[in-house]
Amino acid sequence: MTGGPEPLSTAARAALERELADLRTEREAVAATLRDGGGDETGDRADQADELQRADELDRLDGRVSEIEGRLREGAAAGAPSTDTVGVGSGVTVRFADGTESALHVGELANALDATLVTADSPLGRALLGHGAGDTVTYDTPDGRTTAVVVSVG
Repeated sequence: MTGGPEPLSTAARAALERELADLRTEREAVAATLRDGGGDETGDRADQADELQRADELDRLDGRVSEIEGRLREGAAAGAPSTDTVGVGSGVTVRFADGTESALHVGELANALDATLVTADSPLGRALLGHGAGDTVTYDTPDGRTTAVVVSVG
């Protein structure tokens, strides 16, 4: 998102670890069905197609597990977010064009329960990344382009 390893918030790390545990459980269940049905030579084309579909599902699960494991490693290597510029994991206070101010958290994963979360891939999140206190950012909204001022980071 900013070019280097991105920090990972505690909430995002927990969400990724939960997803990883769920994926590993699902992967084991799919792998077991392939092992259990692996020696049957009398199956018809439907059985073979089902086995191919389960193998494809196993590949998809393995890919997502690998992706999450890499993101968790990257987040650990990145350390804490900068307090000079906005990055993933940063807390930031923003003054919007209408004069209102909000304390926001720039995160990687959407969370409907966190009203202060702005994802790093949202228009506002992308605009904030790499900026520091005093910077004005421009971003798109459903009502058109607007600006906001970064009041503080950290």
